[in-house]
Amino acid sequence: MAYKSLLTVACSPEGVLGTVTAAAQIATAMDAHLDALALGVDRTQVGYSYVGSGAVVIAAAMDRAEGEARETEAALNAAIGAQVPTLRSSVESVVTQLGALTDVVAARARYSDLVVLHLPYGKGRGVEDEAITEAALFEGMTPVLVVPPGGMATAQPKRIVLAWNQSREALVAARRAMPFLKRAEMVQIVVIDPPAHGPERSDPGGQLCQLLVRHGVRAEVSVLARTLPRISEVLARHARDVNADMLVMGAYGHSRFREAIMGGATRDMLENAQVPVFLAH
Repeated sequence: MAYKSLLTVACSPEGVLGTVTAAAQIATAMDAHLDALALGVDRTQVGYSYVGSGAVVIAAAMDRAEGEARETEAALNAAIGAQVPTLRSSVESVVTQLGALTDVVAARARYSDLVVLHLPYGKGRGVEDEAITEAALFEGMTPVLVVPPGGMATAQPKRIVLAWNQSREALVAARRAMPFLKRAEMVQIVVIDPPAHGPERSDPGGQLCQLLVRHGVRAEVSVLARTLPRISEVLARHARDVNADMLVMGAYGHSRFREAIMGGATRDMLENAQVPVFLAH
């Protein structure tokens, strides 16, 4: 069991090397192909204007977007060129308006096993970075590995924390992360403040642990108290305490004007992620 088709998407040269390096490490370890997509994004929202000026604004915006696409494509090619020569890869550039970005990314993500992206929040990130992550997760229905600025320590994480709350999203994430889970030396299924009257009240996380063990995963369950205001803070602290190489969790979102947006727990985790975060919806 392995990922065979990987995708990374960038809309600026910033942070490309770290993300490409992580994706290339995974592709090399799993004998996969890496596709890289460089986006030039037209961010203009032309409303009313003087006669003839709208066309000028649009033309200038498209020229700028094409230039950004070329710069990003060059950065992706340079980053891929810095990897092992045996890496199988391809680079493509596309210019799109911000409103059509979701369709462009989702169309490519659907035919990938895993999408590797940088953090969508933080210094130098814009609305298009968040839109790319959401498009892959919610419209592309593809798992996403979000790589923090520090990069990925290893392509085959030895210690993985799997956040479990009995939700459909968490179960999907566990199944989609199986290529990583099976290769790990230790997988901790972390349950935070399980409900006293829930279906798993007598054995929180036990059934998931049994499922993973039957697949050859070295898994165990840790039940934690919610000692911090946010669930994401408890997970992040525990990941640091056990020196985890990866965090696996379900991606939560809701619809606003037909656009998926990150739910609070997912956004909180990604804003300050210190280890790679594997997400699936």
